Amino acid sequence: MTIKKVILSIDGGGIRGIIPGQILLHTESLLQEISGDKNRRIADHFDLIAGTSTGGILSCAYLMPGENGRPKYKAPEVVDIYFERGQEIFTNTLMHRIKSLGGVLDEKYTAEGLEKALFDYFGDVKLNELLKPTLITAYDIRRRRAKFFTQHDANQPDSNFYVRDVTRATASAPGYFQVANIRSMGKKYYPLIDGGVFANNPAMCAYAEVRKSSKRDNDTVVASEMAMLSLGTGYACNSYKHKDAEHWGLAEWMVPLVDIMMSGVSETVDYELMQLFDTTGHPEQYVRINGELKNQDDSMDNVAPENFKALERFGNTLFKKNRKKIKDFLEMTLRD
Repeated sequence: MTIKKVILSIDGGGIRGIIPGQILLHTESLLQEISGDKNRRIADHFDLIAGTSTGGILSCAYLMPGENGRPKYKAPEVVDIYFERGQEIFTNTLMHRIKSLGGVLDEKYTAEGLEKALFDYFGDVKLNELLKPTLITAYDIRRRRAKFFTQHDANQPDSNFYVRDVTRATASAPGYFQVANIRSMGKKYYPLIDGGVFANNPAMCAYAEVRKSSKRDNDTVVASEMAMLSLGTGYACNSYKHKDAEHWGLAEWMVPLVDIMMSGVSETVDYELMQLFDTTGHPEQYVRINGELKNQDDSMDNVAPENFKALERFGNTLFKKNRKKIKDFLEMTLRD
């Protein structure tokens, strides 16, 4: 068995990006231990990193170029975007809260804090300058189709964008932030919203992208030649009783329906990939790490210090519970 492509996929989830961020902080340290290379980074190990929304921000941060073609950020510095800038991103002026009626008449947050944080982390770096192939999701509301940002296809002006704009687009959750209207290097505009509306778990998109790009390069990679680590941002098991939901109308269904649709799509992707890798005879080549949120807020924008701590602890706990599984995955996929 030869593994040709190693894939990392990271779900969306707003401030809950702390969870996969913490898992990858420990994963990077474990990778250094296994390889004997203290300078080893997440970007060194994976051939493609995919992300939606907060996962898209993380993905691009791990692949940011620094000095001598090495990754700019260590894993602890990547997750710090939430601890250091989270309150700035998800904070509003009193005037905007009044104007928007708490997000009813306008987006819940202005984009100023988000855009400032993204500029500080990504500057003027372009998509084609990221260190490895990527797949970042968004949805084009004018053309009514999914938009996939891919570093390996960004060789033409209309396919190339500032990374700060790519991350702004993938994180433009409807109702939370204003629709992103970003411009390619070819000066074409794209009105985009959060890729979580169709692929909050982008793992299957990542699988398809590897298949497509490898075929184009005349080196077709099949499932048995791939290995994938897929990271969630936690989930809440909100149950709804028949007697309560029996006569709900559109207003009552709005919040539960979004919750059910997003978790259902994510669970379906996990099921599909488990079956797909199982048919290869190598189910261990697909690893999904996620967990139920119990003492943590499942909202995307709770930036209270106590919630930061709770999410950090949860990420650490998930890593500890799955340390052997992650270690086995890294050893299986380690290459010089």
